[in-house]
Amino acid sequence: MGLVFKLVIHNKKADSNPARLVRQRKEVQGRMRFLSYDEFAQLCEVNKQCFPEYLPEFLVSVHTGMRLSEQCTTTWSQDCLDRRTIVLTKTKNGSARTVHLNSDALTAINSIKRPGQHPGDFVFSSNYEDFSTRDGFNPCLKEAGISGYVWRCNRHTHCSWLAMSAASLSGIREAAGHKTSAASAKYAHLSPEHNKDVADRIAGIAQSRTSH
Repeated sequence: MGLVFKLVIHNKKADSNPARLVRQRKEVQGRMRFLSYDEFAQLCEVNKQCFPEYLPEFLVSVHTGMRLSEQCTTTWSQDCLDRRTIVLTKTKNGSARTVHLNSDALTAINSIKRPGQHPGDFVFSSNYEDFSTRDGFNPCLKEAGISGYVWRCNRHTHCSWLAMSAASLSGIREAAGHKTSAASAKYAHLSPEHNKDVADRIAGIAQSRTSH
């Protein structure tokens, strides 16, 4: 409603925004669902057997952390496969960024590359406006026995795996294209070094102080 009244004011149809008087509620922090390595392997196997045409799309989603809108609108002109990157010019936060492709993402993209494709053609067949997980992804989740997971959780999986691999928060922020550090900080607790590093900072301090 706030955005609606902002447009109304811009068009000089009103002088104030009454939506500002409404007290905003705090957003509920739900559980960040991400795939374990075993769940991922199981889902890939089911996908390969039941809907192999969707597997590259899924692999790239998990291994790059791209948002659905970014991935579905990527064209071959944005791919620099020799440099293992995808240049995103239109993102959710409005800032262009470069997505780095690991070997798994690169292999997945190369598997769907065909002769005669034009630079302006979309890399993936799924259209963003018509994208649906009902035909392929959801049946695979059910067959693999994975619950509480949706497509957008692929992004959580990507960031969570980075954290578990001891990636820095700045590295996660850059990889995911987060606009603020707070968005990346919610994955910090997954880092195997996080609590250890914090605890180790005070080890031996008292002894070193008294020894001088």
